[in-house]
Amino acid sequence: MARVAGVDLPREKRGEVAITYIYGLGRAMARRILERAAVDPNRRVKTWTEEEVGRVREIIERDLKVEGDLRREVSMNVKRLMDIGSYRGIRHRRGLPVRGQRTHTNARTRKGPRRGVMVKKKPAAAPAVSAAPKKAGA
Repeated sequence: MARVAGVDLPREKRGEVAITYIYGLGRAMARRILERAAVDPNRRVKTWTEEEVGRVREIIERDLKVEGDLRREVSMNVKRLMDIGSYRGIRHRRGLPVRGQRTHTNARTRKGPRRGVMVKKKPAAAPAVSAAPKKAGA
């Protein structure tokens, strides 16, 4: 199994698609990496030799910021925006859309499930005591 940047690449996928399983790499970058490593993008990962895996791994680790490093950088960027109190930082802190989308309707992904307005129930009536008067002669 090919392990690159701490990710096990799926063996049955084409190389071009398998590399996109690494956080921070898309199809175009995957194509460029395979071209530089002299690996056919249409070959399945299970057919790669150890040498090819090594070349791909070396290119990714040397030239690109992926997985943990990239995630850490992105989270630090968001944290910086929140710390300086920018508009975008405030939107992140409140869990609202950051890039100008409307929030009157939609935005359910950022805002979470709807919380409906609480509807108060009418107080339950006390159990009725028999209202008919009892007869004295019975």
